[in-house]
Amino acid sequence: MATLSLKQRAIIDFIARFVDEKGYPPSIRDIVGGCGLSSTSVVDYNLRILEERGYIRRQREVSRGIELLKGRIKASRQVMVPLLGQIAAGQPIPVPDNESWDIAASAEHLAVDEALIGGREGVYALKVKGNSMIDALIADGDIVLLQAADAVDNGQTAAVWLKDEKEVTLKKFYAEPGRIHLQPANRRFKPIYTATENAQVQGRVVAVIRKLS
Repeated sequence: MATLSLKQRAIIDFIARFVDEKGYPPSIRDIVGGCGLSSTSVVDYNLRILEERGYIRRQREVSRGIELLKGRIKASRQVMVPLLGQIAAGQPIPVPDNESWDIAASAEHLAVDEALIGGREGVYALKVKGNSMIDALIADGDIVLLQAADAVDNGQTAAVWLKDEKEVTLKKFYAEPGRIHLQPANRRFKPIYTATENAQVQGRVVAVIRKLS
């Protein structure tokens, strides 16, 4: 049976929890709100896939006509984290201003296994652009989960805002006397050195969701 996307697993998990709590199935609008999705059309698209694969049965003439077929999957616990856009694992990506990385400003969310979060608060997701961190098993197209932080230990992989350049990059972080050293994990890329006051840590990497070819 085909593997479900994280979004589809989140919908399955939400339906199961909703039925347990309410005693009746959710409406499409309930799923939009409960899973942090953008529209009813996104829900409908994913429900069609779940029905085609035998995970649910639908009665389209009924507003709550979704039946979860038991015994087909064991839905893992999912949590929703904000997906804030892209981050450079290569040359830094220009962004409009520091407020672009405010977690509360994001309207788009990503469903991930709760185990990846590990009980941490302030976790957000960014899609990786570039291959400067490939030797740290972070490749172009992957999604990194970061915990919001304004400081990290030397050697930790972090999202770092370069204030003067108005750019953000993903690198291994090292604080050195009078400067910050941002080290790629790919010999083809040069390290970045900048003044201590020019670099602001935005978050530390806590997990990587690998893009499969």
